[in-house]
Amino acid sequence: MGNEFLKSVRRIVIKIGSGVLAGQASGLDDAVMAGLAGEVARLRHDGREVVIVSSGAIAAGRRKLGLEERPRTIPQKQATAAVGQSRLMHAYENAFDPHGFTVAQLLLTRDDLANRHRFLNARATIHTLLGYGVIPIINENDTVAVDEIKFGDNDNLSALVTNLADAQLLMILTDIDGFYDADPRSKPDARLIHLVRKITKEVEHAAGGTGSNLGTGGMATKVAAAKRAGQYGVPTFMLNGKRPELIARALAGEEVGTLFLPSGKSLTSRKHWIAHTLRPAGRIIVDDGARGALADHGRSLLPSGIIRVEGSFHRGACVRVCGADELEFCRGIVDYSSAEIQIILGHRSSEIEEILGYRYTDEIIHRDNLVVP
Repeated sequence: MGNEFLKSVRRIVIKIGSGVLAGQASGLDDAVMAGLAGEVARLRHDGREVVIVSSGAIAAGRRKLGLEERPRTIPQKQATAAVGQSRLMHAYENAFDPHGFTVAQLLLTRDDLANRHRFLNARATIHTLLGYGVIPIINENDTVAVDEIKFGDNDNLSALVTNLADAQLLMILTDIDGFYDADPRSKPDARLIHLVRKITKEVEHAAGGTGSNLGTGGMATKVAAAKRAGQYGVPTFMLNGKRPELIARALAGEEVGTLFLPSGKSLTSRKHWIAHTLRPAGRIIVDDGARGALADHGRSLLPSGIIRVEGSFHRGACVRVCGADELEFCRGIVDYSSAEIQIILGHRSSEIEEILGYRYTDEIIHRDNLVVP
């Protein structure tokens, strides 16, 4: 990716991990936060807009509560985050005040983004804040999130925010220098990879297991986030957030950290939302003819190609679509409920109204609501 592209980037999502922000005394490293605020301020003065996805609430709360280890249960995490979130935002306010920038807090859950209306409302809020020159700081709402609605880690959240904010670049700041071909903490001879042109199975395998006890996200989640962002056409930098001036050096084209290039085929914003934000509610198993029509020719899913339906879901739900081998090859939003599909599967579209007594559409999943990786 050339320097011209990096110079042209105008909106950046910067994800800052717990390992970058954590300090030994207060729970947050004020010097690191001041340095990062200075770098972001320079980006803003250069005409670039920045959205921050920040971890650190649980780390800050943990120190305040005197906890020796990271909380493990959901209630413990919620309580610790409740204590730490205000401390985290106060630290950001102190860091950005000397540069004359206002920060705003946005707490999100998966449920917020899975609902299309709320997704668009959140997008409008971010755009409005950026229009006012405010720096949005986004975190998962750990105080109310439970397993069913958690993003799982802020790496995943940052990839979703690139879509939410219409960003052109994702930067993931962590406490190591980038992506290695093995875990550098256990293998000193591990090699730093500066450019990843395509996230292959080998890359994903090499990413397994690298993490810390401060956050939920290891190297595997960072590579997964880069892959998700790449499917939206957004490249990802992975940088050591403890090293000063690395953001500016990366944008200047220096060989620092790791740059993950986007996949060749990018998804629309809506299809990225379907693929990565919605939680599938069931499965539809299709025959080989339907699989070929969907995967190879970009067609809609018709009832005639469906073998069976699994799970209970309503119209408008996201479902996995699997071949006869039961492996998922795409997913989409259905126009009929599982109970309705069970009745009309194997039939022609022209027979839907006769069988059900009504018809929404000819398709079970319209191609505009279907995502094939």
